[in-house]
Amino acid sequence: MWPCGGRRQRRLGGIALLLALLWLLLRRYYPCLLPVVSESCENAVVYRFNWSELVPLRLWGRTLGLQTENSQFLLEGMPFRIFGGSMHYFRVPREYWEDRMLKMKACGLNTLTTYVPWNLHEQERGKFDFSHNLDLEAFLSLAAKNGLWVILRPGPYICSEWDLGGLPSWLLQDPEMQLRTTYKGFTEAVDAYFDHLMPIVVPLQYKKGGPIIAVQVENEYGSYAKDPNYMTYVKMALLNRGIVELLMTSDNKNGLSFGLVEGALATVNFQKLEPGLLKYLDTVQRDQPKMVMEYWTGWFDNWGGPHYVFDADDMVNTVASVLKLGASINLYMFHGGTNFGFMNGALEADEYKSDVTSYDYDAVLTEAGDYTSKFFKLRQLFSMIIGQPLPLPPMIESKASYGAILLHQYISLWDVLPSLLQPIKSEFPVNMENLRLNDSSGQSYGYVLYETVIFGGGHLHSRDHVRDRAQVFVNTMYVGELDYNTVELSLPEGQGFRQLRLLVENRGRVNYGLALNDQRKGLIGDVFLNKTPLRNFKIYSLEMKPGFMKSLKHLAGWSAVPDYFVGPAFFRGRLWIEHQPQDTFLKLQGWEKGVVFVNGQNLGRYWKIGPQETLYLPGPWLWKGNNEIVIFEERTAGRIIQSVDIPYLGRTQYVD
Repeated sequence: MWPCGGRRQRRLGGIALLLALLWLLLRRYYPCLLPVVSESCENAVVYRFNWSELVPLRLWGRTLGLQTENSQFLLEGMPFRIFGGSMHYFRVPREYWEDRMLKMKACGLNTLTTYVPWNLHEQERGKFDFSHNLDLEAFLSLAAKNGLWVILRPGPYICSEWDLGGLPSWLLQDPEMQLRTTYKGFTEAVDAYFDHLMPIVVPLQYKKGGPIIAVQVENEYGSYAKDPNYMTYVKMALLNRGIVELLMTSDNKNGLSFGLVEGALATVNFQKLEPGLLKYLDTVQRDQPKMVMEYWTGWFDNWGGPHYVFDADDMVNTVASVLKLGASINLYMFHGGTNFGFMNGALEADEYKSDVTSYDYDAVLTEAGDYTSKFFKLRQLFSMIIGQPLPLPPMIESKASYGAILLHQYISLWDVLPSLLQPIKSEFPVNMENLRLNDSSGQSYGYVLYETVIFGGGHLHSRDHVRDRAQVFVNTMYVGELDYNTVELSLPEGQGFRQLRLLVENRGRVNYGLALNDQRKGLIGDVFLNKTPLRNFKIYSLEMKPGFMKSLKHLAGWSAVPDYFVGPAFFRGRLWIEHQPQDTFLKLQGWEKGVVFVNGQNLGRYWKIGPQETLYLPGPWLWKGNNEIVIFEERTAGRIIQSVDIPYLGRTQYVD
């Protein structure tokens, strides 16, 4: 018989061997659960938690999800820090989603955050689109594949410098509409939308084997706060449809206390870390982890202003300070992308200012996904904190300069009208949203042309009813413009009856602030000639959807561009590409204001007032061989555009 001491030694040896094997298993299969000591954060223990280690065969027992305990996050019961970055699938060509995610990983991030734009997924009431570049399920699944957790921000309001903050414009058909409240007309629409959205989201939650670890309730409601019952309504709309992960809210400092809802973790948004700002979170919620949901890495631009930039060293130093205080952080934006089409938002504080097409944002990656100095400085910071080598950054995509492109044909808007567009007849002016179009969903974006008959000339006054900018024509003669600042014009006298035409552009709906209910576009009231309201209109919708652009392509009447011509008109040319297409940028020097389409894709607006001077053209939207370029120019047209390999976003100004 073996003595008792021998059995005890063998038992202790077996336990030691088991512990050693467990340690090896953890190192091999779950290194994300092991603590890493970082000297850069004063020897604080920082935990990593990486989705890529949790392949399907290891999903058993995933029941706890993201939790809060003793001022820290726990994921599956283990301490966890969120190193997040924002990227919006609807602003980035689908072909580039994975490239941007791999760059997130290479920067040291473990979490992706994205908004969900209601106004793209339900452009017409009751018609839902989650396909192609709007395939949310594919986007979230790709994040999981590439080792990123997800914080989903489904709205219904998202702000994001996006038209009407992501709310569909057909909501404004109701003259009594109260957006972002428990007004019945709004909540019924939200319920119908969530009934289609949540079945996509729910199976992708952490506890069901997916990447979503948290869901945000609305967005920055503390800065709106018109209805004390609204946030509870949105929270319950999520919970009742199967959301089981941690709920969060997101507000700036001034809105924090007004945007709270019981059962959701409050997070804060800022760019400059004021003394005591993170501790201020303790005044609204005690013993909770601190999270910066939006750390603004740059800023957005408005037409007529500068291109804003934010110093890279200041940015990285602030990120380091936030992490040193033990907080989690999300970089807004990691990659901004582009406001393709007519989807840009606007500001309305002292005056109306619409946002430019580029959403470069001076972010960590450029509009085209290239690295900036911010990327490498952040990568160095996160690498020190994590304490292990990061993945190598992917190679950047080369850019092409295809040279000069001749726009050799044109067709006047006046020649397009009788062939392609059927007017709506109305005694009174009708705003864009209430036009009888799109299965009664109205018109959302683009232009509206209002025609009526006048006798003689005189004094034209808009009474500030133009939204946002109208070119005024008598027959086809340009007279001037009406907008927020110019509300009256003199019309020349003439004999007989003449056509008065107002071509009104929706430049983008305000996306932030208290004026959301007032974002109807077109003519929103009477326009007066010699103090008499104009009546009996023919109204043409110029939404420039793909069907319209396809019909325009085959329209008879295109002719050679003369030496001098002024719009409004459509111009077209060809770009021939010999080899595999690459990203490029279109420079429209000599053109005044309008929209560019390439192979039917709406790249967005250009305007000579700047700051933006080039439009981003993604390589996947080009073909080998012939590529058709169509430009709608409002006034002064050039003859050529330039394809260049370097963007120019305008004169820079540092954010204060």
